[in-house]
Amino acid sequence: MKLIDDYKRRRRDEQELRQSGRMPPGQSLTNRFPVMMAGPIPHVDTASWELRVFGEVEHEMRWSWEAFLALPTVTVTVDVHCVTRWSKFDTVWEGVLFRDFVELFSVKDTAKHVIAHCDYGYTTNVPIEDMMKDDVLLAYKYDGKPLEPEHGFPVRTLVPHLYFWKSAKHLRGLEFSAVDKPGFWENAGYHNYGDPFKEERYQRRGFF
Repeated sequence: MKLIDDYKRRRRDEQELRQSGRMPPGQSLTNRFPVMMAGPIPHVDTASWELRVFGEVEHEMRWSWEAFLALPTVTVTVDVHCVTRWSKFDTVWEGVLFRDFVELFSVKDTAKHVIAHCDYGYTTNVPIEDMMKDDVLLAYKYDGKPLEPEHGFPVRTLVPHLYFWKSAKHLRGLEFSAVDKPGFWENAGYHNYGDPFKEERYQRRGFF
């Protein structure tokens, strides 16, 4: 009986979210936090971790874990939507606001795209104007706690208005590029931009 009641409650909540305009088409509500990985979960030692910024910037820079933690942070509450069709609502994240972060090294006018570089060579691309939105973070806490390894420890990007693969886990570098550079999933057939409300899931023949 409890399973039936939970199912009915979830369906009712989904309907309300659709009516409010918060639920993108083709998505389903989850209260869990599914783990989606393209490879093994890295084991990161923060003593040797660093974040590198390079490319079309005035000053290429690096941050150790201690230096990164010293940066001002903000907390945001956002909805996230995975291309595999689950959506999780009112998630709470803490981290460095991206548009404040770039003030530390000055981005050149020639920079049009931000390429996130992560462990195991994973990359993903986001237009720079999207990274400047009010709720885009370099996040290192979820729900008041440090990120779990399976969710991107120690730092990930958070770009909640795009499908969640654009929020890159296990961040190591941010490349500011004058040209677009599609990453791992984009080269595998995922959409180059990934707007959940337009269902921009896939872009090559053979995908749907």
